[in-house]
Amino acid sequence: MDGRTVSGGHLALIGGGEAGSAFASAAAWRARIWDVLPARANSGSPAEALAGASLVLCLVTADQALAAARDYARYCAPGALWCDMNSVAPQTKRAAAAVIAAAGGRYVDVAVLAPVHPAGLAVPLLLAGPAAGEAEVALRAIGFGNVGVVGDDIGRASAIKMIRSVMVKGIEALTAEMMLAAAAVGVADEVLASLDASEKALPWPQRAAYNIERMVSHGARRSAEMAEAARTLEALGVDPMMTRGTVARQAAMAGRADLLMEAKGPNPPNRSAA
Repeated sequence: MDGRTVSGGHLALIGGGEAGSAFASAAAWRARIWDVLPARANSGSPAEALAGASLVLCLVTADQALAAARDYARYCAPGALWCDMNSVAPQTKRAAAAVIAAAGGRYVDVAVLAPVHPAGLAVPLLLAGPAAGEAEVALRAIGFGNVGVVGDDIGRASAIKMIRSVMVKGIEALTAEMMLAAAAVGVADEVLASLDASEKALPWPQRAAYNIERMVSHGARRSAEMAEAARTLEALGVDPMMTRGTVARQAAMAGRADLLMEAKGPNPPNRSAA
């Protein structure tokens, strides 16, 4: 792997942090790297890093993704592929795309769907935008092995990532809220054992349909129950941030038959009223 793209120009990285360094070390790329922290860069300036680059991977923090496009687009070679691999909202990516296009570059919305460690170059990537097909070829040429195009509309890949994160990061936050309360009263082992006993292994299409049906059918009662759960956490000194949201969401879903999804799969779950 020599760090060159299919079109012959060199590879540039904007951001040499966790993701950028993980990818670069996994493939031993001879890439030009620019980072605001000199210890992470091997180029003296963004202009030096981007001059003549045909493929640019932008891997900065989410709050700097649009700023990076605004600050560095001017240095891009005409027709360069700017692969925005940051976890930001679709509208942020569309704003960055406009900046890159105005500077003569070609913007690609890239969603990274798993942690870069330990996946490395096997991490799943979703690509969207008019240049996504060409970007797929270029990314595979530098070693990425799990790349797919999801459409021509910039923001489609990031929408998948952001909406998925509602569940993935939400579960993490709920886990923390639950464990803080369980630890406060000394019942963590019992709570976790009860979850193991009741957990149903279902494909996500079935699980989503089941969860929504439960809220539509029993949301009012469950909202009241969760209000009591919130009171329980408060008494233990745990701020029920997530639980308060559950109270509101359960109440809002109650009776909303228009939101029912058809359970998919051969074995629908047992529809208890728990």
